[in-house]
Amino acid sequence: MTGTPRRRPAALTTALTAAVALAATLGLTPATATAAPQDHTATQALLDRFRSQAGPGAALHAGDRTGAWTLSSGTGAVNQNRPITAADHFRTGSQTKTFTAAVVLQLVDEGSVELDAPIGRYLPGVVTGNYDGNAITVRQLLQHTSGLVRDVRDAAANPDGSYSLAELVRSAMDEPAQFPPGTGQGYSNVAYLVLGLLVERVTGRQVGTAITERVITPLGLADTSFPAPRARTLADPYLPGYVGGRLGPFFFWLDQTTAVELSFWSSAGAMASTLEDTAAFYRALLDGEVVSAAALAEMRRTSPRSENYGLALSRVPLSCGGVAWGHNGILATGHNSMTLVTDDGRFASLVTNTNLVNATPSAVDVLDSALCEGRS
Repeated sequence: MTGTPRRRPAALTTALTAAVALAATLGLTPATATAAPQDHTATQALLDRFRSQAGPGAALHAGDRTGAWTLSSGTGAVNQNRPITAADHFRTGSQTKTFTAAVVLQLVDEGSVELDAPIGRYLPGVVTGNYDGNAITVRQLLQHTSGLVRDVRDAAANPDGSYSLAELVRSAMDEPAQFPPGTGQGYSNVAYLVLGLLVERVTGRQVGTAITERVITPLGLADTSFPAPRARTLADPYLPGYVGGRLGPFFFWLDQTTAVELSFWSSAGAMASTLEDTAAFYRALLDGEVVSAAALAEMRRTSPRSENYGLALSRVPLSCGGVAWGHNGILATGHNSMTLVTDDGRFASLVTNTNLVNATPSAVDVLDSALCEGRS
């Protein structure tokens, strides 16, 4: 189906794995894909092949400054013939990290945070144990070069089953480091939980509230949200998420849409959005509507340890020349997504409704096809 791009407000006046995140089949007999009025045959074929190794369904929303289009393959819900749309809500997983990073860079713009200052300056006594908060910088947390352990393992839940950011971070401080700060690159969800604490300490607001007030609301992303503790449902219409997979003609899918306590992932991966809104966010970010030009340049400055990862932005070379920027996201809710945009306004956002995908063609291949349509 076709549509026009979401209109976004003017630039914010004040503040406002390696290349792709290091994270990652068995479903449904093929369903008929929805047809697009324009000729996107090659991209549709790649999407169909991707979906055949991914979830029960997959969808792509893409376009440029003149318009948008959406392709769907398979089904959004098992035992139904339900194409996925650009308005279906899903958990964005680590695409949350780019929202968190954007708020941190706004604080840099405001002079409240310095990128190359030690995190211990802002969170004394928090990064301790097997780590030295005076040796790990804010930049290193953002670019996955801090050496912090990848995941929380043994945090204690609150009586209601939710998790506090402070407890999540505290519980990870006795885990072994991946490497000394700045000497390697290792994906770390814990690093982005620490950054969530940084946002809370500097702004005096819960990290989800800060992201909402500083990014989601100003950009008019009405279908994007940061969940409150214990809130697991998705707004309608939503894309169910599954784990399981397919083996030949046989399939088994287990609905995991509400199986995860999202406060466990918080500023590292808890948010919900749509294909339309994720594309709108990354387009606004690259258009200078979220952080200053200087801050955006820092986000796009890739790590010495990886030429394709900056500050919660992945750099993806395109087959038609040039590069795209964005991030992927995978969560145990059974959602796997990725969004890429270019400086000239092209965009492509992809989702499949399972979280375990090692497909050929890959998500990047499908996005590349969409971004390169009509270009040599």
